[in-house]
Amino acid sequence: MTIAPTTTGTDASPPSQESKRAAEQLPAHRLVARATGSYIARIQPQYLSDTSAAVAELARLRRGAGKRVHQVQDLWGVGGTEELARLLDGPKEFIRLEYAEEAVFLASTLWALHQQSGRDAGMHDRRQNLGGAVRALIRLKVASGEDEEDSSLRKRLVRVGTAESIDSVAVRLREIVLLLRGAREPLDYARLAGQLYRWQHRPDRAGVQREWGREFHLAAAAAAASASRKGKPSSGVDTGDTRDTGDTGDTGDAIDQALAPDEEFGGYAAGE
Repeated sequence: MTIAPTTTGTDASPPSQESKRAAEQLPAHRLVARATGSYIARIQPQYLSDTSAAVAELARLRRGAGKRVHQVQDLWGVGGTEELARLLDGPKEFIRLEYAEEAVFLASTLWALHQQSGRDAGMHDRRQNLGGAVRALIRLKVASGEDEEDSSLRKRLVRVGTAESIDSVAVRLREIVLLLRGAREPLDYARLAGQLYRWQHRPDRAGVQREWGREFHLAAAAAAASASRKGKPSSGVDTGDTRDTGDTGDTGDAIDQALAPDEEFGGYAAGE
């Protein structure tokens, strides 16, 4: 599929020369994250305001949730792919275009599914990563009596991490997003898009898998630290705010202790 800018009821003005130069200095996965985040940040407020064009666009996007970009021809050029096209205006030999298209498309359509029928808050939130969102869901289940270690939600996250194809990742992420939608728990779709771009490149896949695991474990560590600061015993149950995804200097029960927080392609730098 060739990316081409479209005007799907949105402002398609070209980026400034300054923004182009800034984009050229970004790693590929961050360009993918920026394209996804820019698109959702533009459309999400319109949807929350019940703008008819945005409502119709999300309805179209939802049809692609959990699918590959080439499988839904009606959505070619819709969603974050047009932002990606503008960021990549000109030759970009360093980026794998097919991987970028798949990542932006998958993240954008999953967000549309997540946001469905919700006008109270935006479901794209830069403060919540995938592991933290799943941990938040588990916390709700634990409060209702489900054992955390045997949680089906934890197993779903593990299934995403062990998937061997982008098709499997798409389907398994769709299952998690439906659960997040039911709980009104947001997710950082820009970060997820960048991770999905890297995941498709086999040498980077293990780093992304470790990252998802670390996000999950760090959410528990942050919850315990929050409970400690408030003088409350954790009792083995997460009670803190899982949206605090900043680097606390403690990797918790990380999958790979040697992986630095700011490592460019295998790390877990907050917000990217």
